[in-house]
Amino acid sequence: MAILAKKEQEYKIKAINELKEVFESASDFIFVDYRGLTVEQITNLRCQLQPKNAVFKVVKNNFARIAFERLSTPDVSAHLLGPTAVTIAPQNSNEVAKVLFDFMKSVPHLKIKGGLVSNTVYMEKQVEAFSKLPGKLQLISMLMSCMNGSVRNLAGALNDINARLVRTIKAVADKKLQVAK
Repeated sequence: MAILAKKEQEYKIKAINELKEVFESASDFIFVDYRGLTVEQITNLRCQLQPKNAVFKVVKNNFARIAFERLSTPDVSAHLLGPTAVTIAPQNSNEVAKVLFDFMKSVPHLKIKGGLVSNTVYMEKQVEAFSKLPGKLQLISMLMSCMNGSVRNLAGALNDINARLVRTIKAVADKKLQVAK
């Protein structure tokens, strides 16, 4: 009985390695079903994702599955069924998810399948909840506002002591002037 060996084709190996390199550049991915979108709509979505440094990449499911396996990520093969595009978010992935959900409002053909965020597999509802969280920059500004508020209140309280002292001395001086008259 003969054993048939599959010969690996060079272009497939090259495509998988290229995908692996692209996936290594980020830690967060959102999987999208792009069926029904026109080229113009996909181009528009890519333009909206560009300021967030995100990439919208249409992938072959098998190639993407193998690339993710080689990166030792959790199993995402459940999201790699049917026409799939991977939104690669190197940073601020919740802002990228916001862009995708906002785009879905105007183009209902786009469907979020799930995501891989910080090595945690998310389902569609979890990605939606994640998109509603404040972004990293918003959280930093909220923290700085809280820290600034305390310092501002302390400065106000310290200025108030000086102002009270000045008002008290002024009141005493005015009273002495009235008594002297």
